[in-house]
Amino acid sequence: MKNLETYQNFYFVGIGGIGMSALARYFHASGKKVLGYDKTNTKLTQNLMNEGIDIVFEDLIDERITSLEKENTLVIYTPAIKTLGILDYFNENQFEVLKRAKVLGLITENTDCIAVAGTHGKTTTSTLVAHLCKEADLPFSCFLGGIAENFKSNFLFNGNQYSVVEADEYDRSFLNLSPDWAVITSTDADHLDIYGDKNTIEEGFKQFAALVPNDKQLFVRKGIEIGRPHLTYAVNEFADYYSDNLRMDHDKISFDFHTPTETIKDFVWEIPGIHNVENATVALAILNNLGVDFEILKKAIANFKGIKRRYTKHIYKNGKIYIDDYAHHPTEINAVVGSIRTFYPEKKLLVVFQPHLFSRTRDFADGFAESLSNSEELILLDIYPARELQENFEGITSDWLLEKVTLDKKEVSNLSDAFNKIKEKDFDILLTVGAGNIDTLYDPICEWMNKN
Repeated sequence: MKNLETYQNFYFVGIGGIGMSALARYFHASGKKVLGYDKTNTKLTQNLMNEGIDIVFEDLIDERITSLEKENTLVIYTPAIKTLGILDYFNENQFEVLKRAKVLGLITENTDCIAVAGTHGKTTTSTLVAHLCKEADLPFSCFLGGIAENFKSNFLFNGNQYSVVEADEYDRSFLNLSPDWAVITSTDADHLDIYGDKNTIEEGFKQFAALVPNDKQLFVRKGIEIGRPHLTYAVNEFADYYSDNLRMDHDKISFDFHTPTETIKDFVWEIPGIHNVENATVALAILNNLGVDFEILKKAIANFKGIKRRYTKHIYKNGKIYIDDYAHHPTEINAVVGSIRTFYPEKKLLVVFQPHLFSRTRDFADGFAESLSNSEELILLDIYPARELQENFEGITSDWLLEKVTLDKKEVSNLSDAFNKIKEKDFDILLTVGAGNIDTLYDPICEWMNKN
């Protein structure tokens, strides 16, 4: 395998994925020629094209592909794509073809890598670490699984001493990384289509933890057994690093932060939820260990705006509230709905949820039903299949899931009808939630609620 620097062309198969697009932006920013394919044109692919990256949406072998020379072209693909004529062409013509995770791993080999893993919380935590690095003006680049509101991207280049990466457990991708620092936020069961059971996914996280060379640079949420010495972090309970004395003042949360040797009072930010204070706690712990002054960190925490589709909230003149979130696991939905209930206990909540994957819907059906029942009304969209086929999951449908939900006011809808159904509902708070293409409702809803 040649050094990445020797390649002049980088072709991305599935360039519209959040992790793939960050890599594409990295090589584009490095002055390389970047092009690629994706099945669908989205806001993200449109932004990539506006930045000068050439993208096609048809599986055709055209002149842009045939003109590439295998000696100076690296092809990068995502395991979510199983069969594609373009990918077959590159393999048959003996181009260097690597998984996204392998390429990201090669980049992390040459930096002090801060890798954030976990079945929940990794996007917020890695984005917050990147934001704190930026505000402290550390020489770093970041590869994130969400669009940071502060710098409007999932990639930022401010130097190459450090890299901040979201370590994805899907397909065991995170085992390709070379983390010098690491965080493990959670090890709940997920991706059972890959791991099979909870014990196997926990073993995967233990293998990831074993990659970190220094016990003092591995931070694990207290209560998780990871099979080696490490530092712990927590909220409202003692740990190596912990936060407590949480106070709410309107939409702002204050908390105190404790290191093994000192207490720093009165951090203030606008990101809701105890789980997010937990994410902040470990981000502060890492930056403190990198030598960043707490006054800089206080200012940085205060101006952190979060991540697109992570509790993105709008309050309208008529008093109604719209919240959009990427949650697609019962634990995540419970966290979002729990935050809404904490801040607005008396308000009437309408949830619009799009399940993501037949396998995940099947594996966590009871958990989904319980979390979705904690609202006044539910519109349940059809399951977003992503890489899966309905024919392989007979009987696993949104109608099947809806029967398990204990609400009186509940219905199934397809995506195209959902907006009109929403407009007919009586609610104080609207929550759209899911990881598929439910985000296409966001702009129409904002426009409609602005007018009303």
